[in-house]
Amino acid sequence: MEHTTTSEPGGATNHLRTTIDNLKLGEPATHRGLTVFPLTTGLASSLRYMLLEEALRRELVTIREVSEGGSVPELAVENRADRPVLIVDGEELVGAKQNRVANLTMLIPAKGTTTIPVSCVEAGRWSYSKRDFGVTDRVQNARGRAEKLGSVRQSIRSSGSRRSDQGQVWDSIAEEAAALHAESPTSAMSAMFERHRETLEDYVGVVTAAPDQVGAVFIAGGRRCGLDLFDRPATLAAFLPKLVRSYAIDVLGRRGRQDDGSPDGDAPSFIQRILAGSIDDHPAVGLGRDVGVVGDGVVAGALVADGTVVHLTAFADADSRRAGGGSRQRYASYRQRRDAMESRYER
Repeated sequence: MEHTTTSEPGGATNHLRTTIDNLKLGEPATHRGLTVFPLTTGLASSLRYMLLEEALRRELVTIREVSEGGSVPELAVENRADRPVLIVDGEELVGAKQNRVANLTMLIPAKGTTTIPVSCVEAGRWSYSKRDFGVTDRVQNARGRAEKLGSVRQSIRSSGSRRSDQGQVWDSIAEEAAALHAESPTSAMSAMFERHRETLEDYVGVVTAAPDQVGAVFIAGGRRCGLDLFDRPATLAAFLPKLVRSYAIDVLGRRGRQDDGSPDGDAPSFIQRILAGSIDDHPAVGLGRDVGVVGDGVVAGALVADGTVVHLTAFADADSRRAGGGSRQRYASYRQRRDAMESRYER
């Protein structure tokens, strides 16, 4: 299949439900507070796309600020490849005026430029380190991804935008960095991963992908649940180490802290709560449909294209009070900090 097309709204919902219905849990791997259940579906994907890391390596994609002055919640992606490029929710993009993470999963169309929604994960820098962005071997830490997903889904439902609660993103990074003794001069999320790199690689070495595995349920600290599901084993294999680091850093950060009241780590019931949730469906950024799920203690988002669930991510919604509302004070704080940052680093 040479091109992906936009799925019909009702069809995207049905495809998501069918995919979740077909999920099968395998035997878990466990290491020092992190349990990972492999997921299979038996479904086949015929989509053709390129992962962002490969596209950047082959110099087929360029990611830059949307203008010389930049815009915190947006970046421009030029795709010169002959196929779409997949950018996954939480992928860290480093460079330009400050490091960002993708707000949701997107298929960037071939032969064109697309403006994508992002969140800043480096609050103390607003100056060029280089002109474009690269991608790292990690995604945003799991707690941050969960909070961001909740606020982005709320933004889509209320205004049709894909913006996160940027103030919440910064506050969460600051809290996690303090717990991990990983503060940095620019308040960069990357510092916590670099500070604990050796320990994180121990987790990665324990959790390996099976040949037919397309996803995983993650249980951090016995309680915090998350799920990532892709359309094919090769994509899961490429992202599994990054996802393991994402959850493992949260396990390390929570040691010695009081339990946060997250729902218990029951993988089968977690999947059933996703299936039972209410669904909203919107045109995606780039190709396909952007499908959201909000249910009993769960929030999820999926990209569906050509009858295929390209990526589904879900979290037990322990932070729904913050993700679903009450962000006005944080937004005001974000505006103040953003303006101060831009003024300080304006060239």
